[in-house]
Amino acid sequence: MDGFLAALVVSFGVIFVAELGDKSQLMALAFATRYRTMPVLIGITVATAVVHLASVAIGHGLGAALPTGWISLLAGLAFLGFGAWTLRGDRLTEEDERRAARGGRSAVITVGVAFFLAELGDKTMLATITLATQYGWFGTWLGSTVGMVAADALAIVAGRLLGRKLPERTIRYGAATLFAISGVWLIVDAVTQLR
Repeated sequence: MDGFLAALVVSFGVIFVAELGDKSQLMALAFATRYRTMPVLIGITVATAVVHLASVAIGHGLGAALPTGWISLLAGLAFLGFGAWTLRGDRLTEEDERRAARGGRSAVITVGVAFFLAELGDKTMLATITLATQYGWFGTWLGSTVGMVAADALAIVAGRLLGRKLPERTIRYGAATLFAISGVWLIVDAVTQLR
């Protein structure tokens, strides 16, 4: 697989999994109860594209400055941390709920601003930074953006079809397991590089 395609596929998969059960998904569901689906998805897409572009820039800069063995080790440890974070689960804070409930002239702007603020420092942003240290910036940016939007769109559709009775615990454990496997794989790769 060439560099762009690898970055695209890996970033899509990692961010899609990271977004499962995340507070951003809960916000997407909350917004979808107030606004039509398309403006919600447009707002999510714009906010995600901007945050992940900044994340990729940070990660790409770190990747150029640090040796790859140490990057793999730090990325592996970060992924183990993301797995633990995923197990802990996310809940909407009162501020997140207020943002979702607040009306506005434009659903796209309301959703976009709320998602932008919610994503700053979130595990999907940190995972995107981590991925950008390993892969090309454009494929990572595109894959992570599409992965997050796809996960949020899935939550909106599933939430509308199934109500709020999604098996959150099963999703959380599955996502945490995938993060742990990725983390161990990166750590093993780092150990072989640092020998």
